[in-house]
Parts: sequence; C-alpha cells; structure tokens
Amino acid sequence: MKTLLIILTVLTITAMPATKYPEAEISNKIIKAKLYLPDKEKGYYQGTRFDWSGNMPSLKVNGHEYFGQWFENYSPEIHDAIMGPVEEFTALDYLEAKPGETFVKIGVGVLTKPDDKAYSFARLYPVVNYGKWSVKEKSDQVEFTHELTDEEYAYVYHKTVRLIPGKPEMELVHTLKNTGKKKIETPCYNHNFFVIDNQKVGPDYTIKFGWDLKGEGNGFGTLADVDGNKIIFLREFKQGETVFCGGFEGFGPDASDYDIRIENKKTGAGVHITCDRPLLKQVFWSCWKTPCPEPYILIKAEPGQEFTWTIRYEFYKL
Repeated sequence: MKTLLIILTVLTITAMPATKYPEAEISNKIIKAKLYLPDKEKGYYQGTRFDWSGNMPSLKVNGHEYFGQWFENYSPEIHDAIMGPVEEFTALDYLEAKPGETFVKIGVGVLTKPDDKAYSFARLYPVVNYGKWSVKEKSDQVEFTHELTDEEYAYVYHKTVRLIPGKPEMELVHTLKNTGKKKIETPCYNHNFFVIDNQKVGPDYTIKFGWDLKGEGNGFGTLADVDGNKIIFLREFKQGETVFCGGFEGFGPDASDYDIRIENKKTGAGVHITCDRPLLKQVFWSCWKTPCPEPYILIKAEPGQEFTWTIRYEFYKL
C-alpha cells in the first residue's frame, strides 16, 4: 500500500508543469492572483481553443483558493489545459473557408482549415499568423493587447484583469476594435473553471442564477438536478463523470440576468459573477473537479467600431 501511495504521489507531481512560464502576480491586499502570460514559444498555453489572455492558475481571497488545476494531463497545446475565468470566441468564417484556407479566432490568431471536417474545439489547428501580443503590468492589474491583421479581418483586442482597490472584487474589462474590412460578429463565453479550495464537485456545491432554469441535459436527474434558479448536485462525482446542458432557457433580454453565484458550503466560499451585456446563451458543464457555468454574450462590431464588455467577480464568505 505504501509503495502504491508513493507511485501515485510521483505521478501526480509529474503531471504538474515544472517549467517556468512567463507570468505575473497582482494584489490589492485582499486578493492575490497569478496569471500566465501569452507567448507563442514559451507560454503555458499555446492551444487554439481559448483566448490566450487571462489564464489564471491561482486566485486567493480571505484564505480561500478559487482556481487551480482541474485536468489530468498537460501540454501547452492541449485545448483545455487552462485555468481560471478563460474565454473563447467562436471561429470567424470557418464554414466559408475551404480546406487549406484560413479562418480567425480572436485572442489566438489566423488558423488553417486543414480539411472539410466540422470545427472541433478539441482539435489543434495550425496557426499561420499569431498577431502581436503586448502586456502591461501594474501591481493590481494586467493589461493584455492582441493586434491582428488579416486580409479581411483585423482588430485590436484589449483585456484588463483588474483588482478593485480595497474590495474582494475583480473585473475583466474588454474592448474589441474592428480595424478590418469585414463585420466581426461572434459569440463569446467565459468557461469559469472554478476549483474552490480543491473541493470535489458534489452536494457541497450550489450554482445559482438570477432566473429560474428551464432545460435538461446529460447527467441531470442522476448526478445533478435543477431546483428553481439553482443547480444542485445529488452526490459526489467520481473521476470521469460529467454533466452538461447545452443551453438553459428562462433568462430575459437585460444584462441583469447575467447573474451567477457559485458557492461551496463546506468551505464557506462563494463568488458572484455579473456582466454589463445581456446573455446570449447559458451553458453548464461540470466534471468531478470543476463546476462551470458558461455564459455567452454576442460580440458585434462593424469596421471602425468598438465593442466593450466588463465581467465582474465579487468574492464573499457564506
């Protein structure tokens, strides 16, 4: 038994990345957070699914840890080897592109469509133009800028991860300026990979929304259930078990319905998530280590126009 425990411990340690990646640490004396910075050669995340900015392996508030590693295997190019409140933009013009032609993912770059297969977020696509990333660091915030120029699409994307002075709050402040020839219109969602105090998903977790949920999905009724405006968990998940709903209904057209709370009653930690843009869709996914409400909004900017949105996180004790 001791030998087995030693082997398992070694395997767990070796699964964690040991390389030093470009990173930044920020604090407002209440929150302390670590962020991995975008870098096409040395960066922690080099996948083609998620926006490369805002990857956050740790955020600590009042003795509670809100993020961390939830996946088992790591490589810089694995699509979901990423942590924290990370975002994904739907691919631009993937359907229109022919095999060998290119398409765009905001926050990643210009990618090649290798064949006529449907787009898959789990697939690694060849990048032909990474654009230009720049980062400005301050003690309590990091500003990311991604500039991309393509034949038809071009943009300047700003994202600032900002801790609010004197409060247990964080903002993700975004501006996307369309500097190209074509209109940019794409859904964008935040995956919210919360791992509160390394607790496994089970009855101690509750996910609350500002409206009553209508919908169902895989694993609902056995692992999880809907109770009015809440998602509750019926038992502790086993490794490999997941639940998924591709879109809950019940929200309205106002930004006030972008209202989510994730709470863990065992550790007494919670987070309240809001945004100044209305919901386009509300997806939910959970595995055994992270419950993830995935709120979508619609990004829309004509050539020469800017689109802005701000997501707010308020951390609290139950």
